[in-house]
Amino acid sequence: MNDEDLGSYFALIYEVGIINQIGAAFLEARLPSGLLVSHFGVISHLIRVRDGATPLELARAFQVAKTTMTHTLAGLEKHGFVEMRPNPDDKRSKQVWLTLAGKQFRDVALAKLAPLFEELGGRFSSKRVAAMLPDLAEFRAVIDQLRDEIK
Repeated sequence: MNDEDLGSYFALIYEVGIINQIGAAFLEARLPSGLLVSHFGVISHLIRVRDGATPLELARAFQVAKTTMTHTLAGLEKHGFVEMRPNPDDKRSKQVWLTLAGKQFRDVALAKLAPLFEELGGRFSSKRVAAMLPDLAEFRAVIDQLRDEIK
């Protein structure tokens, strides 16, 4: 691979990282006091991927230590956004289940992003954004797979 190709891959990952940082800062500024982007991320993951995941599965999905995820889940549980239930397949572990309050928290947070989405809509058509998504989703899936394969 030549230097120009390497630079393109780096530039893509760099731009996605900056987009993530800006988006996270915008969201976190609109979350209720005491709640973080990590809380929103876990709720969104449970809605999008699978309700009833174990803390270890969530830690792996977010690439954080299990203790970090346990701390995040404790905050969500304190706010009544998730409940921990015994895992019927493994009595030593628990599963994380969303509550109605957790779903409502996500809905309210997304509603608070409406001004950003409206501004973006004036600059990027929804058709253009929708056209970007398949390539970005495929890229995410590939690098997600490669993180475990390439050490």
